[in-house]
Amino acid sequence: MSAKRVLSGIQPTGDIHLGNYFGAVKNWVHLQDSYQCTFSVVDYHSMTMPYVPAQLRENTWSMVFQLLACDVDPKNLFIQSLVPEHTELAWVLGCITSFGELQRMTQFKDKSDQLKESNKESFVSTGLFFYPILQAADILIYHANYVPVGKDQEQHLELSRNIAARFNNQFCTEEKPYFHHPEPLYTETPKILSLADPNKKMSKSLGEKHFINVFGDPEIIRKQVKTAVTDTGSGPSETMSPGVANLFELLKACGNQQAHASLLSDYQQQQLKYSQLKEAVAESIIALCAPIKERYLLLRADENNIKEQIRNSSSEIRKMAQKTMREVKELVGILNV
Repeated sequence: MSAKRVLSGIQPTGDIHLGNYFGAVKNWVHLQDSYQCTFSVVDYHSMTMPYVPAQLRENTWSMVFQLLACDVDPKNLFIQSLVPEHTELAWVLGCITSFGELQRMTQFKDKSDQLKESNKESFVSTGLFFYPILQAADILIYHANYVPVGKDQEQHLELSRNIAARFNNQFCTEEKPYFHHPEPLYTETPKILSLADPNKKMSKSLGEKHFINVFGDPEIIRKQVKTAVTDTGSGPSETMSPGVANLFELLKACGNQQAHASLLSDYQQQQLKYSQLKEAVAESIIALCAPIKERYLLLRADENNIKEQIRNSSSEIRKMAQKTMREVKELVGILNV
């Protein structure tokens, strides 16, 4: 019996930060041992927010090299725009998705508000409204069994399941449905928060002080951790503050269990010096990132060869998408080329 298929994607909106790494990318690497994995750099999705064309192209390739540096297998990796069947299937699925379903997508509201806050004259595209359908196409075109999701993506996966059910009901028999329902894959991943505002998750959209770049300069990392929010009061309280808890979570995620245990004991005895905690966190992050950055530079030194590998892997993965589109066209009554 073949392994179940896992599908996930990441937008090329800049360098991978620790929230991305611990929340998704590190998990992808582990999943490769147990599942058939298909991972995508979803550059079409990045077009839904304001962008510069040349920067998008550079960010897309940069994300590819960064994912490979994090040990994602090149055979499992493709660039979304090199598989145009995604957008073709999105149109078909859009025709069986209601306007009301898309209106209820909370991420559209959140990102629209974010755009308006940054600039009241900002253009909110229909692509931003429509992109959950493209996301459904990303999943269904490979007949993915599982999708690793966080809480903020559950609603989109549920939409994908609803679209699959509606497609089967409209174009297939009950005995022979075409799309199966993708299931959420919940794995235990650290929830990494902003060092500047530990009530919010680490995110590039909040600004530079809110995320730590895996490929960043060690001195910048030390400075970011040194200025991290800890307690708002004068010292440790009975309940660990979100800022301190976030630093301990980072220490644990980086694998420095010895320092984590020792400093946690100090905290429990109200003997913890935050400067020591921050120093341990900063050095643990730098130690974690160093070999990843080294692999990145080696890959960049062989840039043309690596790009050809990813074009080839995208071509191989595209064969699955092409097969799905041929079958979908037959089912919905439109012509194949």
